[in-house]
Amino acid sequence: MNKFPYSNDNKRYHTYNYYLKNKYQQKIAKVSLNAGFTCPNRDGTRGKGGCIFCSDSGSGDFAGNVYDSLQKQFQDVSTMMRKKWPDCKFIAYFQANTNTYGTLDRLKATFEPFLDYPDVVGIAIATRPDCLSEEICDYLYELSQKCDLYIELGLQTIHDSTAQLINRGHDYQTFLKGLERLRKRHLDVCVHIINGLPYETYDMMIETAKVVGKLDIQGLKIHNLFMLKDTALHKMYLQKPFPLLSREDYIKLVVEQLTYIPDSVVIERLTGDAPLKDLVEPLWSIKKVTILNDIDKLMKEKDLYQGSLV
Repeated sequence: MNKFPYSNDNKRYHTYNYYLKNKYQQKIAKVSLNAGFTCPNRDGTRGKGGCIFCSDSGSGDFAGNVYDSLQKQFQDVSTMMRKKWPDCKFIAYFQANTNTYGTLDRLKATFEPFLDYPDVVGIAIATRPDCLSEEICDYLYELSQKCDLYIELGLQTIHDSTAQLINRGHDYQTFLKGLERLRKRHLDVCVHIINGLPYETYDMMIETAKVVGKLDIQGLKIHNLFMLKDTALHKMYLQKPFPLLSREDYIKLVVEQLTYIPDSVVIERLTGDAPLKDLVEPLWSIKKVTILNDIDKLMKEKDLYQGSLV
């Protein structure tokens, strides 16, 4: 019998699927959108080139076509999803680049049309902590009074030496300030971290999870580092190869990280997806389902649960 309180299957962690089904009592899917924003780490405000792992799409490789209207992007993706889940409803997910990096007028014109979509139950906005002014956070609070609003906030690592190496464009203290502004307004925040960043040790990645587990957050996405063709990361690796996480170490790492995350935190992702045509490493990441299955197996074998060591 599974003793984990936030599960209705064999999972020993608080899955996003469990959260959505319990909140909305039906199938919910995220529709990834590209609203055409850029990033302060690309346009010279904070830096140029973006994070070294980021593709030209701004971490929106599976978002809609930026040359289509948001309405067309949503229609195309939701129609496809409805073929699999006819009664599905949706979260409009503004994924690519930094979706609070713009004027208030532009933000309103981007997000508010989706308030009138009958099949949209919520809005998710991916952003950076250095693009969360008090004014923008006030607006996000206003938006949260009209719909279910989820903020996805990139951290990647707590280690400033790594953040500098990957050209993140902000430090950990900036992240904490952005998170504080959001939580002061009771906005739900899902934090992103990445395992396998260049030269980070196993212990450094565990430390990131331990620290994140003590923060006031509602969700967590754990990604594996993807090396994509022609990115700055790929060029760095070709010049001076650095150690890459093996499949076995990644699984072991994620299982241990989960033990430091309170069981109330929704785990939205434990491994990522990359466009196969551009993926250089890790090739083991292609078989995503088997990775998730082996995480489950190891947790059961060691009798561990999310939050076991909190």
